[in-house]
Amino acid sequence: MRINQNTVLQGKRVTLVPYTSAHVPKYHEWMKSEELQRLTASEPLSLEQEYEMQRSWREDADKCTFIVLDTDKWSKQTTTEEDCMVGDVNLFLTDSEDPTLGEIEIMIAEASYRGRGFGKEATLIMMSYEPSITYNSRNIGSCLIPRMTRLGLNTFEAKIGLENEASIGMFKKIHFKEVGVNVVFHEVTLRLIVDEQERQWLLEQTSHVDEQFYNVTKLQNRVCDS
Repeated sequence: MRINQNTVLQGKRVTLVPYTSAHVPKYHEWMKSEELQRLTASEPLSLEQEYEMQRSWREDADKCTFIVLDTDKWSKQTTTEEDCMVGDVNLFLTDSEDPTLGEIEIMIAEASYRGRGFGKEATLIMMSYEPSITYNSRNIGSCLIPRMTRLGLNTFEAKIGLENEASIGMFKKIHFKEVGVNVVFHEVTLRLIVDEQERQWLLEQTSHVDEQFYNVTKLQNRVCDS
């Protein structure tokens, strides 16, 4: 969806940026990995198909995607976004009868970044992209950065392969509860209902996040979108 096309969310470890065509070559290289294909239940695509998928995800009204960058590398402004990429995080609006429910996915594709809190922070930031969670606004030059547009979700589900114990453990650490196991697809479903207590906890966990305009940020970081 286009709702986040001009949004950057900068945390301590990770920075989330919209998935653009500039990110596709690196993403395509990641998805050649049999391990990532297995963990994400994905089929290998050609580079042309990957570009088509990126365009589709940008336009589809039921998907919201961010690329996960290494904040430390990205903030130094000495390299491209492609060099800073570590994974992606997605929200899928899977139930047309319940617009408050979203399925969340996180992939830390770079093995050296796993187990270091990058996936956890990216997931929390993505979950906070909804009502009553507010980030800091700030000025960049003469441009005032507004508060983000909300998605309006209050229930999140994650469907994870049973073998992916690290990911299951991470979601449980951020208060998801196991609600079912699919023996056919060998996956577990975890769910979090964001009541007022959980909302306040999410706010505390993401109070450091800074929102910026993507076009301004890209100019500052010398990155051109193809």
